[in-house]
Amino acid sequence: MRNTQHSRLRRWGATTVAAVLGATALAACGSEDSKDSQAESGPASLTYWTWAPGMDKVVDLWNKGPGKKQQITVTVKKQASGDTLVTKILTAHKAHKAPDLVQAEYQTLPTLVSNDALADISGDVDGAKSKFADGVWQQTTLGSDAVYAIPQDIGPMMFYYREDLFKKYGLTVPTTWEQFAETARALKKKAPDKALTTFSANDSGLFAGLAQQAGAKWWTASGDKWKVGIDDAATRKVADFWGGLVEEGVIDNQPMYQPAWNKALNTGKQIAWVSAVWAPGTLTTAAPDTKGKWAMAPLPQWSDSDDVTGSWGGSSTAVTTDSKHRAAAAKFAAWLNTDPKAVAAMAKEGGIYPASTSAQLSGAFTQPPAFFSNQPDFYTKASEIAKTTAPSAWGPNVNVAYTSFNDAFGAAAKNKSDFGAALTTMQDTTVADLKKQGFGVAQ
Repeated sequence: MRNTQHSRLRRWGATTVAAVLGATALAACGSEDSKDSQAESGPASLTYWTWAPGMDKVVDLWNKGPGKKQQITVTVKKQASGDTLVTKILTAHKAHKAPDLVQAEYQTLPTLVSNDALADISGDVDGAKSKFADGVWQQTTLGSDAVYAIPQDIGPMMFYYREDLFKKYGLTVPTTWEQFAETARALKKKAPDKALTTFSANDSGLFAGLAQQAGAKWWTASGDKWKVGIDDAATRKVADFWGGLVEEGVIDNQPMYQPAWNKALNTGKQIAWVSAVWAPGTLTTAAPDTKGKWAMAPLPQWSDSDDVTGSWGGSSTAVTTDSKHRAAAAKFAAWLNTDPKAVAAMAKEGGIYPASTSAQLSGAFTQPPAFFSNQPDFYTKASEIAKTTAPSAWGPNVNVAYTSFNDAFGAAAKNKSDFGAALTTMQDTTVADLKKQGFGVAQ
């Protein structure tokens, strides 16, 4: 075995995402990734499963340029995203027919690795690490020396607010969460019909990112076992904070992305949103009448001395263990996510915010989003915030934890009841599922 972390992630049993795999037993160590460098590097014909828009146009740049010179051709196969794609990858891998390359969200990597579906490409991507912030790169290594993917896009979290309405009501942009709560209370006193924002339980990635910023480590490998820390002090602090604001009635408790939420943003009934770098696209659709009235600032901090943000969303490019051309696939994955022309094309065609630090201030990011034309330094600020992304700690049953969050926190938000109890439910459900699926769990 090349590294101990790789073996820690193995387990006997079925994947939590793809029950279709039944009780397939997985080898304790899986394939030897040390053979990767011996794989063919070309000529090679590779298949890439991705959901990103316009990726075929980006891949054309490779096929007509570096790929042509190295005799490495890549064919894009458009797929659905989320759990649907993970299930399809694992089903194909069971039949030893997975594609050479896959686009994978960061939180799905442990599931894919634990099923021996992703290859360690550390020997084929020398120099790539320096292109990314440490907290971003860590998501593709799972805390080990192995490299299971190359970061593609990220979603550093930020604070969005109606600049005009903050001025109208004499509000100051909060730099700490304590100030955030004070701002919510001040607005409610001055304009009882308005709310600073809402707590939404229909997108678990938001809460996960807030917990990440607070220092939470929801899953960690301990020897040959997983330790679940969802109900830890950091996450409980986040849950109690938001639950308190909901119970107090100074913020709303309605879910995001619904017609009522769109209307609240568009009419100024809600005047702020804790979101990520991709928020301008959502606001363009949800609140079209407010173009040019918003501004972006760093996420509030838990103390004045902190400078850290969470991550909401993002994906990577991974090479599967079924690929007969791993070295060639790794070369393409590194090119796709670090080459200036490739990253610029992904930004243009797919609207992604690149993980590569150098790409965040080039090409498509020299001008602010059209919806934020009033904030010319939007992407300069975004790049500085992205560098402060906290490391994440994902595990093999993120989907179960997320579903539990939606159910438990959804009910708590609606009823304005104890968020702490909801967090305990989320912890217990996640642990029980790990045990049911055959993972070792450390108490």
